[in-house]
Amino acid sequence: MKRRAALGLLLAFGCGLSATAQTGHRSGSAAPEEIVPRYLLQDPNGRAVSSEDFRGRFQLIAFGYTACPDVCPTTLVEMGAVLDGLGPRADRVQALFITVDPERDTGAVLKSYTSFFNPRIVGLTGTPLLVRRAADNFKVRYEKVRDPADTSGRYAVDHSAGLYLVGPDGRFLKRFPYATPPAILVEALVQALDGR
Repeated sequence: MKRRAALGLLLAFGCGLSATAQTGHRSGSAAPEEIVPRYLLQDPNGRAVSSEDFRGRFQLIAFGYTACPDVCPTTLVEMGAVLDGLGPRADRVQALFITVDPERDTGAVLKSYTSFFNPRIVGLTGTPLLVRRAADNFKVRYEKVRDPADTSGRYAVDHSAGLYLVGPDGRFLKRFPYATPPAILVEALVQALDGR
């Protein structure tokens, strides 16, 4: 009985997060001039990584966390499909998944998670302060959400959803809303890669 109630709560909670991630305030719909695509984080091997490390390549960036029930897996499936759809052009794109849950998402956890979707996706983490700075620069909102009745300490993270495209010169180019079809993403990236 407890398992059934917990499963029901989890499903209801997950659906609520998904709906919230798709609504206005959580969509991360900031004006392009407001987004400053800068970060200083760590890759899965603990090496410091900044936005400058990917100069010369396009960056396709998503924010999320590995315990996310629906939005993040969907986003990473789409990201993997985009990389596959680009064919050889994908070599000019670095796909990044920046955690909004650095307490749980260690480098090893992120590496296992992102490689499940596509080995070319690199997960980035860091201290809570550095993750917050990166999210703020991209106008990504996130917060821990706890069930008051749950005394186990478990939590979810409510967060903005979408993909961010950064050009090889480090400038923000475009934000794609959550659940943009991969074919549209591929077309947009091909145009960007071809300088159109």
